[in-house]
Amino acid sequence: MPVIVDIDVMLARRKMAVGELAERIGITPTNLAVLKNGRAKAVRFTTLDALCEALACQPGDLLRWEPVADE
Repeated sequence: MPVIVDIDVMLARRKMAVGELAERIGITPTNLAVLKNGRAKAVRFTTLDALCEALACQPGDLLRWEPVADE
C-alpha cells in the first residue's frame, strides 16, 4: 500500500507505549495495532485528531505516501 503509517516513529520520539496511546485516544490496543501496522483500510478523522493531540504532532508526521514501484 502506498500510504505508510509512521505511528511507531512518533511513539518512539514521545517515549510512549502502544497501550498508553490506545488508552489516551480511546481505542483498543488491537485496533491501534491494526492502524500502526498499516493493515487498516481507513482511519476516521476523529481518530486522526486524537492521535495528533496525544502525540503533539501533525497528520503528516503520522502518514506519508510512497508510490508503488512498477514491476
